[in-house]
Parts: sequence; C-alpha cells; structure tokens
Amino acid sequence: MSGTSEGPAPAADLGRSVVTESDSFLAPRATGTTGAPTGTTGTGPDSSTGGDASAGTDASTGAPGAASVQAYRSVFATAPLAMAVVDADGLVVSANASLGTLLGTGPGTLAGCAAADLVDLASDVGIWHAYREVLRGRQPRLRCTRRLKRADGHSLWAQVTVEPLDGSGDGGGLLLSVTDVSARRELQARLRHLQMHDPVTRLPNRALFFERLTGALEAESYEHGGTGRIGLCYLDLDGFKAVNDTHGHRVGDRLLAAVAERLTRCAEEAAGHRSGAPLVARLGGDEFALLVEDSTGTDQLADLAQAVLTALQPPFELLDRRLSVTASVGVVERHTAGTTPTALMQAADTTLYWAKADGRARWTLFDPERNATRMTRQALAATLRPAIERGEFALEYQPLVGMEDGRVRGVEALIRWNHPQFGVLAPNRFIALAEEDGSIVPLGRWILRTACGQARRWQLAHPDEPPIFVSVNVAVRQVWDSDLVADVARTLEETGLAPHLLQLELTESAVMGSAGRPLEVLRALSDMGVHIAIDDFGTGYSNLAYLSRLPVSVLKLDGAFVRGFQYDAVTPGADDVKGASSLANPADEVIVEAMVQLAHRLGLSVTAECVETSDQATRLRRIGCDTGQGWLYSRPVAPDRISALLGPAGPGGAGVQAVGKP
Repeated sequence: MSGTSEGPAPAADLGRSVVTESDSFLAPRATGTTGAPTGTTGTGPDSSTGGDASAGTDASTGAPGAASVQAYRSVFATAPLAMAVVDADGLVVSANASLGTLLGTGPGTLAGCAAADLVDLASDVGIWHAYREVLRGRQPRLRCTRRLKRADGHSLWAQVTVEPLDGSGDGGGLLLSVTDVSARRELQARLRHLQMHDPVTRLPNRALFFERLTGALEAESYEHGGTGRIGLCYLDLDGFKAVNDTHGHRVGDRLLAAVAERLTRCAEEAAGHRSGAPLVARLGGDEFALLVEDSTGTDQLADLAQAVLTALQPPFELLDRRLSVTASVGVVERHTAGTTPTALMQAADTTLYWAKADGRARWTLFDPERNATRMTRQALAATLRPAIERGEFALEYQPLVGMEDGRVRGVEALIRWNHPQFGVLAPNRFIALAEEDGSIVPLGRWILRTACGQARRWQLAHPDEPPIFVSVNVAVRQVWDSDLVADVARTLEETGLAPHLLQLELTESAVMGSAGRPLEVLRALSDMGVHIAIDDFGTGYSNLAYLSRLPVSVLKLDGAFVRGFQYDAVTPGADDVKGASSLANPADEVIVEAMVQLAHRLGLSVTAECVETSDQATRLRRIGCDTGQGWLYSRPVAPDRISALLGPAGPGGAGVQAVGKP
C-alpha cells in the first residue's frame, strides 16, 4: 500500500511551500524523564514478535522482567489507538493492528516503511522540518492533522502525534500515534457551513462574503494572474418592509428565498464561459451582494446589474399570493490594488443610497465626483458646531426698499460661513445640514442676537432717521427644538431693540403646516409685537383660508414671479416703461397683482424678491407692491455699507444707492 495522501515530497521539493491543511505545533521540551521506565536500552519491540521494547526491569538485576515485557507487548498490540514504534532513522520498527486497520493494510507490512511516508509528513515543509527536529531529539513532540489515503482508495483525516519513547529525547526511538478525526472534521465542516450560510436563502452570509472579499483583495490573489480588478453589485429590495408588514414574515422569508434563487441563476448565466460565477450573498435583511472577482470593467458590472433588475421583474407566486418586487442596485468596479473591504463597501453603500434617492428600481454606478460632493457635505456637517464656537460665521445684510419713495425700510440678515478650507459659503451650502443635526438652534440664536444688536446700533447711529427693521430667517426646527419665544424676548431685552423692528421669516411650507406648538409660538411672537413673514410665498401649496387665521403680517413673493417680468427687448426710441409693457407676459402680472390684492385685503404687506431691473420695479410699484429686495438696490453687504444707504431720498439726499449691481 502507498500509505500517503499525495506521496512524500522529493528532496528537491522540500524547500517550497505546499498547500495543505495542518495544525502542527511543537510542545515545549519536557524536564526530566516521564515516559518509559528507567533502564530501557532498546528502541522498540522485537520486530519479529511485534512486541513492545519498553518493558519493565528486574528490581535486583536491572534487566527487563519477562512478565513486564510481555505485558507491554500485549498492551501495544491490542490497544485501540493506532501506534507504531519508529527508530532514529524514521523507519517503522513495529506497528499494532489498529494502525494497520486504519491504513487498510496488515501491521506486518508496515515494518521497515518510512513513517513520514505512511502519514504524509513530507509534503508540507513546515511539518517535515518539525518531524526531523523530533527525530534528532531537538524538539520533544510533533502534532499535526493530515489527510491520509487508505490502500482501498478512501481518504480520512487523522491527527498524527510523534514523540520520543524515552522522555529525555536522547534518540531512544519514537512513538507514532494516529487518531481518525474524520468525523470531527466532518462535524466542523457542517458547523462552518451553518455558520457561514444564511438559513433562509441558503446563500453565503455576511461573514463568508467578507472572508471571500478580503481574500480577493490580498496582493497574492491578483499579482500572479487575473485582471487585477474587482466589482460589486450591492442591492436592496424596494419596499420589502411593506411585504413583511402586510403578509407576515413567513411570506417575507419565502420571497427572500425566491429572490435568492433568481439572483443565483442570474449570476450563473452572467458567468458564461468564465471560470467562476459571481458570489451571491445575503448580507442581512433584504440586502444582497454579487461579488465579481477578476472583473473586466464597468460594462460587465453594469450588464450584471441590469440582468438582476430584469430577473426580478416577473411577479413571484408565493403561498397563493402574487407579489412583485423591485430592487435598487449600487455598482462599484475598480482596481484591486489599493482597495480595502471597508472602502469598497462604503462606495457600494453610497451608490445604493444614490439609486434609492434617484427613484428606486434602478442601478447606479459609483461616481467619484458625486462622492466628493458627499464627502464635502459630511466634512461641513462635522465642523458646523465647532465653527460656531470658533466664530467662523458672519452676517451680511440686503436692503428692503419702499417701492414708492425708495427709502430703506429694513434689511434681511443673511449668514455666511468663512470656512478655513472651502472659503466663503452661502447659506444654501450648510443650512440644511444645520437643520439635520440640530446645530441650527445655537446657530439661529447667534444670528438673532447679532442681527438685533446691529439693528440697534444703526438706530443709535442715525437718530434723525426712522429706524429700520431687521428680518431674520427662522427654521422650523428652531420652533420645535428650542424655546424661540424666550430666545427672542431675551435678545430684544439684551440689545434694546423694539419688538416691532424685528421680523422673523419662515418658509411657506413651514408656516402653512403650522399647528399645535408651532402655531402657539407664532401667535406668542406676534402678541409680543414681532412681525412674522412668509418667505418664498407662491411656491408651495397655500391654503388661503388658513392663511387668514395665521399671525402673519408680511408676504414675500418668490423671486420666480418677479423673474417672469424680464423682457427680451425694448422698442427702440420708445419710452422704456411703455416698451416694457408691450413685451410683458400678461399672466405673470395678473398672478402677482392678484396675490398683492389678496394680501392687502387680509391686511398684509407684500415684499417682492429678486428685483433686478428698473422695469421690474416700475411694474411692481404700479400693481401695488409695498417693498422690494434685490440687486437693483443692493447685493448683500457688510453692516458699514448699509449705513451709507441710510438717509432721506430725493434731491440732495442719499436715498438708496445701487451697490454692486450685476
């Protein structure tokens, strides 16, 4: 019989690594003799009898006693543990019947064979070296797990132990013991399969997926062949929670299993003539992944993602129910070098989010530029609160001008972020972030305090002029998450600004949806004397009957209506206003005029935003608009520039000057 799993490695091959499964280790050297009885001089049982050589000694002469020798031989021969005695040259001196049975041959045929060949110790360089060290007495023990091949061709897993017969390790021979651990290995394999696979879909689970992904990204896996690229389709079922909620988890699990079958079939079809199909795994919940090793480019992954969407289109017949489901897929494909599992999964997760945000039931390819925007957004969100403490914000002010006399009636406070990395940022870059993480509350307090203080300083600096009001934007979250009424009252008291010189602006959608606490807050502020303005009016879904019951005093018409007053040309030689009127869109003027008349009948004043030309100002004035705001009068400017605009209008007066007209 051959007695080896793959045969002993030739001497020339011992220097190279051999792929094998092994748990070999070297035990620490024993101190003292703890094994065979003292006085033993033989290396094993007599080869002709198959007996054990480590017999006892006669107490009077020091010679082995016949009874002891026979007892040891009997124990060795009949022991259920497969054993053999090996001499210092590594040859089997004697083997018991259990070893012969284990290897599928008679024990007598094993004598004289190389022990390393019988239990396949030479095919692994590390194990072979350790075995030689035990033979030379330099190490006390070798234990490893090897796969052996019996004479009848069947294979088994065995735990092999080699240790000196004489505990001193002085070359007195070795005891080789072999234990069949095939059942244990099979149990371990079954347990690993259960541990690494999802019980619902029978697909590889998250643990096995990341094991494969990590292995695919290791340098040795792509440096010696392959494309050096990797791709991932990360998908999430759209609306799966509704299936669970409506039909129950039993139906939901059946749907997941059916989806897994279609994904597996789709991956196999996508593989075509390639060596391996993409790995399909369930990562948890309704999330699945298809991992493509040695991908050929984004086209391959895009085709796979589209095939997945197509495969999921036909309805599923489950438990007398007909269910339809779609999926959103994030697609990432890149070079393997320099990529980590974390980076790849982050990119896939981000791209999946884009697919959801773009409308679901689609695949989206990872876009580095879009991701850079997202990263910038995250960087801004992370530094918002510290920026408030560091004083990185500043206010600019844009005049609100009376349409009839051209005097500055008030100003709107507009915040700017002097970011140390990204420069000066307009509010549309960070206000939404501040509302999301709640930092709008401390930021809003700072804006309110700064704007009111500045309005009071203008009032004191121009005592002969009518005081101007300051308009401050307020987010809905400020109404919910803070005591806005107390904040306003405290700010007015600290700055000395009269309540009627403060105007708070809320968007139309926020005001029109006010009920409960928000409505109480608005009424309390109005009772205090503070003006409430609806910003961007006309862009939402206004309930005009509800508007009459709100404590609102000002409507600010959205700039989209005013921009509709633009003209392509003016008739040459004609009066500008007359020419402008001849080219105006009547619908725009009718809509704005109707809103102005409605507001006035409700006792509200009207401010037009985005006034950029004198023609627009003329038409707005003619239809009764009260105040205007826009680049015709001034861009948002620093506080000292507003001081220059304050003064009487008319001949010889400062009036309102156009500052920084576009």
